[in-house]
Amino acid sequence: MSDLSTPRLRMKDITKNFGGVHALGGVSLQANAGEVHAICGENGAGKSTLMKILAGAITDYGGEILIDGKPARFSGPRDAEDSGIRIIYQELNLVPELSVTDNLFLGRELSGPLGWLQGRAMETAARRLFERLGTPISPRARVGDLRIGDQQMVEIAKALAFDASIVIMDEPTSALSDAEVARLYRVIHDLKAAGTTIFYISHKMNEIFTLADGVTVLRDGKFVASAAKEQIQPAQVVRWMVGREIAELQFAPRDSSGKKMLEVDGLHLPSPLGSGRPALQELTFAVEAGEVVGIAGLLGAGRTELLESLFGATAAPPTGTIRLDGKVVRFREPAQAIASGVALVTEDRKSLGLFSRMTVGENITIRRLDHLTSFGFIDPNRESRTIRDSIERLAIKTDGGGAAITSLSGGNQQKCIIARWLLINPKLLLLDEPTRGIDVGAKAEIYALIRQLAAEGMAVLMTSSELPELLSVSDRILVLCEGRLTANLSRADANEEVIMHAATQFLDRAAG
Repeated sequence: MSDLSTPRLRMKDITKNFGGVHALGGVSLQANAGEVHAICGENGAGKSTLMKILAGAITDYGGEILIDGKPARFSGPRDAEDSGIRIIYQELNLVPELSVTDNLFLGRELSGPLGWLQGRAMETAARRLFERLGTPISPRARVGDLRIGDQQMVEIAKALAFDASIVIMDEPTSALSDAEVARLYRVIHDLKAAGTTIFYISHKMNEIFTLADGVTVLRDGKFVASAAKEQIQPAQVVRWMVGREIAELQFAPRDSSGKKMLEVDGLHLPSPLGSGRPALQELTFAVEAGEVVGIAGLLGAGRTELLESLFGATAAPPTGTIRLDGKVVRFREPAQAIASGVALVTEDRKSLGLFSRMTVGENITIRRLDHLTSFGFIDPNRESRTIRDSIERLAIKTDGGGAAITSLSGGNQQKCIIARWLLINPKLLLLDEPTRGIDVGAKAEIYALIRQLAAEGMAVLMTSSELPELLSVSDRILVLCEGRLTANLSRADANEEVIMHAATQFLDRAAG
């Protein structure tokens, strides 16, 4: 930690209530210029609330903020930005219909003496930003057409577009590839060297102990501990976060059921953008009932496209043969897949998984309303029982089925989505990055749930960017590279080195 006499930032006894809920209770922290300070805690611990106060997004709070020793209280985000504070939100805050450049300068457009927008100057500045980030994103591209990882890089570029003395990063790597993460690390190193103070929120201990100089831990809205990185170990941080030990999960190897629930033969998917390289190329594999099969690969390898092909959710229909429970199927739309017992938990929980204006109960039962109606009307007793049983089965932490889905932590929101799909009794459960943006405690619960569903006979096919997650949960791991299957590994044969070699197999050839 820096020994400067006056910290760049001090937050003293910050309190915030939402109705009767105490979101923050007397939290204090400080950070120096040129310091990366990690903010850790489970979902719901108060990390994002604290940072939203610093960024001016929440203005009604108790306590005091000091910047370079001087009191500061912001009337809104624009006021905080004018004071040199920028935030990169975990949930993307972009306008899909606008171009990349328009998003970067939205509300702060460059204009000439007569008020005309300086489009060329903004586009040039945008191009330089992405060169700095090492990301080949076109400033003219429509943001809605970009994949999630590129949208995340646009969000990061927004924070760097204007000089900031304090930058807040809320789970910035949750949708990035390994190469993009490495580029972001370099940018953070450059910002730190220039004297920028960075607050870094992450659930990933390897990121925290790679980047941070100091760590502050919150639990249930209260300050738990603060320490320099060299004084602590990851296990200590996790104990502070959850208030208990999180055991290293080791799932027993399963015996083969012999029953193939999913058989894929020669699956081929053309590129929707006409790049010349198919999204998927002649994939052949099988998944047994009761088996968890992980899908590994770098961003752009075809992991999501594979799940979408199996769910009937691709723009162009795939070719090849898909057998589900021994029968050849060809799904032209998701409704057909659902009717056949296939469920998909999407990577983008906010946009594609949740109905944000609905309650917890409504989010759970929306796929099964046909089974909850009598004479055209929803049976409230049957619906209440279904919601209550789902909440109990998945141990969803909520005030009840009538609570707003947005009031739940990310992990509990994900459990609600999984509960929704379990109501259709799926034969095949497709999980795309099921623990993205979820804290360590909730991750352990979802891992256990996945293994429990497999033990009950369900076939599970899941993607993840976190190799330790795949190695812990999966019975086998399929590795994709540029849409091709490069490895089919048993748990005994799989390790991070073998997986990464297979994931870069064709990339290495191209480089050579």
